[in-house]
Amino acid sequence: METEAHCEEQIVPVTGLMEVEDPSTDEDVLERDSSAEILFPEYAVEEWTSTSFEQLFVADDWENITEDHLLRKKVLKSGDVQIPHPTWGQEVTVMMQGVLEDRTVVEKDCKLVFVIGEGDVNQALEECVLSMQMGEITLLLADSQYAYGLLGREPDIPAWAPTLYQLQLLDIRDKPDPLTLPIADRIRIGNQKRERGNFHFQREEYSLAAMAYCVALEVLTTRSTDGGHVGTKAEDQEVQEYRVKCLNNLATTQMKLEQFNEALHTSRDVLTLEPNNVKALFRAGKLLSDKGEYKEAMEVLKKALKLEPATKAIHAELSKLVKRQSEGKDTQQWKAKPAEILGDNITPFLIPSKKKPSGISWKFILGALVVALSSLVTSVILTARN
Repeated sequence: METEAHCEEQIVPVTGLMEVEDPSTDEDVLERDSSAEILFPEYAVEEWTSTSFEQLFVADDWENITEDHLLRKKVLKSGDVQIPHPTWGQEVTVMMQGVLEDRTVVEKDCKLVFVIGEGDVNQALEECVLSMQMGEITLLLADSQYAYGLLGREPDIPAWAPTLYQLQLLDIRDKPDPLTLPIADRIRIGNQKRERGNFHFQREEYSLAAMAYCVALEVLTTRSTDGGHVGTKAEDQEVQEYRVKCLNNLATTQMKLEQFNEALHTSRDVLTLEPNNVKALFRAGKLLSDKGEYKEAMEVLKKALKLEPATKAIHAELSKLVKRQSEGKDTQQWKAKPAEILGDNITPFLIPSKKKPSGISWKFILGALVVALSSLVTSVILTARN
């Protein structure tokens, strides 16, 4: 069993909706950059084929998309100015390809569909599309912080690698209501969002991962627009299985974000769908124990242990819980109960002592008289000598 430190499913370095073409091993840049390999052969301009990225970052005929000059574009073909620019939350379709500075093709898609603002693609593509007109063809130069940053993207994009894109905006539309989509489309889109969440989780981009899982859960439903139900029994089962995966991954991500109450709520959502889900039982038990709700935590963890008796993580958490309960009982021994505090019983406020109650005894008085008499005799003898 995996603990909360990992997502439920194996996380692989995918790009979500993007299809990635393996880079060529040919060292000749010109041969790699053949027209058969690029989507815009009529726009194989010098900037796309051979100009260094350092020159492009300072070129006068390029415009800055961001104020830091690290995201720049050059329009190769103007679009339809009569159609408004796309906005956040809209769904767009673009034709896109991206290369590294040696012109190795690392991304290519003839019809890439994504919703702006949902993290389906990197920030460079989202920011650029917002500035484009319908039909526009443009070059986009992105510093690594707008693309794949410190981690890069295995196996083809190294760390801190800037990327040059060539893209065209093909379509703009409002994001469809998932309740109007066929169940098969909901499952497909929901899984794409879930995989994108896994991609962000692996990169420790937990806020983006959580957003992707939440969007996936919105899509993975068999409800209809009127609140009814659509879908066959088999479709219901498939949707539920994917929802459980998303919820488990979301709860793990929420724990990474230290959103512990939310993680407990999400784990309980899993158990509503699948009462014997050990990952959710373990996570819920740990969270309840951390909150001090020991009785419920014990019940949940015992159930998890019964389902997976060989799992060391459950044994460890139960041991920790027993220790906490024991410490809690020791602590309560010196605490007075509310009734005793408010009543006549003042025993809880007294500090027991092995010594007898303090007072002036006859032994103390006799000792003091002896000391005083001795002092007087000594004083008389010294006076006589003088």
